Amino acid sequence: MAFHSGEDSNDDYLFKIVLLGDSGVGKSNLLARFARNEFYSNSKSTIGVEFQTQKLEVNGREIKAQIWDTAGQERFRAVTSAYYRGAVGALVVYDVSRRQTFDSVGRWLNELHTHCDMNVITILVGNKSDLKDAREVSTTDGKSLAESRSLFFIETSALDSSNVNAAFQTIVKEIYNILSKKVIQSQELKKDSSIGSKKTVVLDPKQDANKEEKKEEPPKKSGCCSS
Repeated sequence: MAFHSGEDSNDDYLFKIVLLGDSGVGKSNLLARFARNEFYSNSKSTIGVEFQTQKLEVNGREIKAQIWDTAGQERFRAVTSAYYRGAVGALVVYDVSRRQTFDSVGRWLNELHTHCDMNVITILVGNKSDLKDAREVSTTDGKSLAESRSLFFIETSALDSSNVNAAFQTIVKEIYNILSKKVIQSQELKKDSSIGSKKTVVLDPKQDANKEEKKEEPPKKSGCCSS
């Protein structure tokens, strides 16, 4: 399930969010920084798929964000494609110091929309913003691509924690806002349908007049004769 809700549960919602992008762009470190405030300078490429669950509060509601770290290596894409199913949000990550990873964003977006609903909330993340001298992708380039694909955009650094929390909080809040609107619309539709299901009484004056005439009509005489 993409999201769950329950009146008796302390956790009002559960959102599945996937991390996408080429190998080495820092997806695992973004997740580690957000979930555990950790950073691994010698982290190896993720093998397969792993996820972390983090609790956030939005508008007084407790939300669980189940964030899946999808391996970026080509040879694992067939394995991880099944894990897109049910996702309501995605962070598409590139490395600002490697132009090739930015050029791959379009392919990742296409794969995302192949396996998910077209309305999945997506944020484009330019990671490793701390590598100022090695930058190959400008902030302007990132913003332009995001605008052309109707995506949210942010630059982060898992190394120094810049905007990491903001990236995850932004996507969770947007998912929650859209879901809340859908719930309200659903409730309004239910109200409308309940009103429309009531029987409509049609008043027909002619029918009423006929009934009255029948009541006043004298009884017919019997056809038999008395002896």
